Order: sequence, then C-alpha cells, then structure tokens
Amino acid sequence: MKYLGLAYYSPDAFAAMTPEAVEALVSQCPALDAKMQATGRMRVSASLGEPHTRKTLRPRGGKAQVSDGPYSEAKEVVGGLFVIEADSEEEALAIASMHPAATIGEEGGWAVELVPLDFYQGR
Repeated sequence: MKYLGLAYYSPDAFAAMTPEAVEALVSQCPALDAKMQATGRMRVSASLGEPHTRKTLRPRGGKAQVSDGPYSEAKEVVGGLFVIEADSEEEALAIASMHPAATIGEEGGWAVELVPLDFYQGR
C-alpha cells in the first residue's frame, strides 16, 4: 500500500524565528531525509513552493477559475510531501516518523499527516 505524507509548517512560527535558528533547524533535514531513503520504501519526496507562489483552481461556470495561494486559510500550510510504499500502516508510520517534520521543528510548527492512497483503476 502507498501512503502520502504531508509535511506541514507554520509560516507565523517560522517568521518569528531568527535566520540562525531556521538554518540550525533546516540543516538537520538532509540526514533525516537520507535515513528515510535508506529504508528503500521512499517513492517520492519533494518540497513545495512558498504559499504565495501557489495557485488554486476551482470550478466556476463549467470552467476552472484560477486564484492565488493555498486553497484555504490555515495556520499551517503544506511545505512538502512524500510517498512511501509499506506492507502495513505500522511500517508506514515507522518510516514517516523519520521525516524531519515528525522528529524536529516543533518551534516551526512542523507536523506530518499520513494518508493512505487509493488508486482508482480505469477512471
């Protein structure tokens, strides 16, 4: 089964941190990312563009209406994603718990949401 991991952060919390504190936090990520890669279960991993660079498409009058920014107002925004393939939810949770947003970054409001993926064939 495949699982989508969504890595959240709080823009307000990051804005309150000094540049040195942000660098100290972010500098820990490569080693944690490598640990996840070493499981052999990571299929995709990516950081997302800043919220101000994002676009949202909504159906309006039979056409896609494009607007700026994330789809909803929130205190947390998705800053990254990953897809892992695991034999069980327990294995998926063990791998996801290695992600930087699950192990460090409390001061930046980091968190990970793990979502089972269902793939619809023939649609």
